Amino acid sequence: MFVLSMWNLIFMLFFTFSFMLFFSSLLLLNFSFSFYFSWNIFSWGATDINMIFLLDWVSLMFLSFVLFISGSVFFYSGEYMEGEINLSRFIFLLAGFVGSMGLLIFSPNLISILLGWDGLGLVSYCLVIYYQNFKSLNAGTLTVLSNRVGDVLILIAIVWMINYGDWSFVAWMGDSQSLILVSLLIILASLTKSAQIPFSAWLPAAMAAPTPVSSLVHSSTLVTAGIYLVIRLGWVYDFWMNELLMVLSVLTMFMAGLGACFEFDLKKIIALSTLSQLGLMMYSLSLGLVKVALFHLLMHALFKALLFMSAGCIIHGFKGWQDIRMMGNMMTSLPFISSCFVISNLALSGMPFLAGFYSKDLILELSLMEELNVLSLIMLFLSTGLTVAYTFRLLYYMVRRDYVLGGSGNLSDGSGVMMKSCMGLVTFSVFFGALVSWLTMDVASIILPSSLKNLTLMVCILGALLGFFVSHSSYNFSKMKFSLAIWFSGSMWFLPYLSSQPLTFMPLKTGSEVMKLGDSGWLEFLGGQGLSGYINGLSLKIQLLSMNSMKVFILLIWIMLSVVMFFY
Repeated sequence: MFVLSMWNLIFMLFFTFSFMLFFSSLLLLNFSFSFYFSWNIFSWGATDINMIFLLDWVSLMFLSFVLFISGSVFFYSGEYMEGEINLSRFIFLLAGFVGSMGLLIFSPNLISILLGWDGLGLVSYCLVIYYQNFKSLNAGTLTVLSNRVGDVLILIAIVWMINYGDWSFVAWMGDSQSLILVSLLIILASLTKSAQIPFSAWLPAAMAAPTPVSSLVHSSTLVTAGIYLVIRLGWVYDFWMNELLMVLSVLTMFMAGLGACFEFDLKKIIALSTLSQLGLMMYSLSLGLVKVALFHLLMHALFKALLFMSAGCIIHGFKGWQDIRMMGNMMTSLPFISSCFVISNLALSGMPFLAGFYSKDLILELSLMEELNVLSLIMLFLSTGLTVAYTFRLLYYMVRRDYVLGGSGNLSDGSGVMMKSCMGLVTFSVFFGALVSWLTMDVASIILPSSLKNLTLMVCILGALLGFFVSHSSYNFSKMKFSLAIWFSGSMWFLPYLSSQPLTFMPLKTGSEVMKLGDSGWLEFLGGQGLSGYINGLSLKIQLLSMNSMKVFILLIWIMLSVVMFFY
């Protein structure tokens, strides 16, 4: 009972601060007001080291969502992690995760951003390897090495910013042309954290973490840090990075949607859906729709946290089993959890009138009004159709289909803690999309012909039909002639193999060879031990000369006199 009361206290604290920050953000948005705090720590030459906090409606609203979801995850963990040996370590790691995200959100300074950015990477590594088995250790290594690429890019940007004497975004917002290199480095760093191609392999691998961690990491913290950083750089969308972001985001969406249609691991399907939605956010950023991308980021955080938590309840009931082929008929054994699961999946696919509909439909319709390549639009709507397809495929396997293992009488909705933690997210996933859209969005009228206006609806219908077709045909794919293409599509285009081999095997093997041939080989022979042996031998010879030997003294005197007489 002490553990549960502690979870309740954390949830109430986060819940209270979340609503305070949300209403404060609405006030700042209404009055177009923001607070800028700067604390000069020390000066280094012509460069000032400042701790800067920027409190505007964007940071306050995003942090309010982070705190609400974090509180729900803490409350949810009270039952899910019950009986764990290292529960205190789990609590401290989650608290460090939320603190690092808060530092990243409030900081317009590259150095303090790096502290939060690196804190997220380090704590995520500790959480991914929480179970400390072979799978989690491999996943943690891939996660931390992929994220270190973004850390190095931000460090290079910090070094380059010394030329300007300040690391604050606010100080150089008006001088974008001279800081194209810094903008390029920061955007490339955001690609690593948001798992865009070619850094996509670590996101499904990070599913080795406990499910409460996954619901927090993949909804509002780690993967959204890269998107939020690009949102803060809204002024950089004036050069060729737009096209690069568009190409990478569309490919990421298409690859993730295609892979989720052939995946059978429940948590990996949800992780691939996160990857697809991150691609959609980056696509809207490439069009300059910064506010719409933030809107979809907030809505995605709500229904994705609910999706992970409801999936975690199902996995908890199945004693850790995650293969959807062995599940089914959840609507009779888990009525409340299956309802949460269905609502979150429908919000993910953008069904009217849930939270995901208001943001996804807005992005699709605004993209139709832009002057874009036709291939880009085709890929965008095809990826949207694939999202609906794997969503309805998952619903068929989990909710509609008969139970495979022969009975589901041992399953229940639990003791009530995990159910209560999902209730707030269910309410927000249903009503908060319309509410936030009315309060924050000021998009002008969208005028489209009826064919383009109904295009999104047609894509959703075709995607649902494709999802039912794939769910009925999944067992026969291996017998088809194009099974190699199915394998290629379902393996994320071999990115896990391409990422794990160069990132883990090759550097470790090269490091072993360097240590064997370098540190323990020639470098040891020519320096270190070799130099020590040479000095020891020389000192022994000098010691021999300094001994009381009459012959040596006579020889040295004779040599000295001969040299003096020769030069004289």
